[in-house]
Amino acid sequence: MLAIIGGTGLTQLSSLEIVRREVVRTPYGEPSGALTFGALCNTPVVFLARHGYGHTIPPHQVNYRANIWALKEAKASAIVSVASVGGIRDDYVPGALVIPDQIIDYTWGRKSTYFDSVDKPVRHIDFTRPYDEALRQRLLAAAASAGETVFDGGVYATTQGPRLETAAEINRLERDGADLVGMTGMPEAVLARELDVPYAAINVVVNCAAGRSSSEQGIHFDDIEVVLQAAMMRVHNLLEHICKD
Repeated sequence: MLAIIGGTGLTQLSSLEIVRREVVRTPYGEPSGALTFGALCNTPVVFLARHGYGHTIPPHQVNYRANIWALKEAKASAIVSVASVGGIRDDYVPGALVIPDQIIDYTWGRKSTYFDSVDKPVRHIDFTRPYDEALRQRLLAAAASAGETVFDGGVYATTQGPRLETAAEINRLERDGADLVGMTGMPEAVLARELDVPYAAINVVVNCAAGRSSSEQGIHFDDIEVVLQAAMMRVHNLLEHICKD
């Protein structure tokens, strides 16, 4: 069963044939909301809104451990994360869809492992390739089948939030090699790796990063809403095709 985590702009899947919703408890507390079980193009799917179904949970307070644990317990065979991001690279313009292949983590204070209690031995995992490559290729193939143009690869910088970045911080991220900036890619990806659940992401560029192009003097939130509405229709199309393929 495919699990889909929706971020900003994707708090529900309109084409999902809902079978049931289930409130889940985990050893790590409550997830962001009830799990929604259903079918997308006749394929079983479980959906979770990362920020809650009312979009009330800021990035730094999302219970990532509970979310990933709950999806694993729900028998998810793979997790596709959808997240809105800012574009640092010149060609990652608003409306672009990116299937990233690398992460740089700038967050702090987030619970980022399941192996930090005295009754569990420390586990060091290989995180050389943070996204599951087979799942990335499935997303790319689904995009091609859906007729959607996507970028293959990109370095996702995860910042703490909830504020957006300064222009100087974006310059620093670019020097570090980042192409995209968001607030939720970590520790989501590493927690999925710890539980051996394949994980990949669809990044939706909703604005130029601070200090760049149309955002040179500031971020225009009204423009973001317009971009989100159009881009999420394309994301829906991509998700439907990954379920068909």
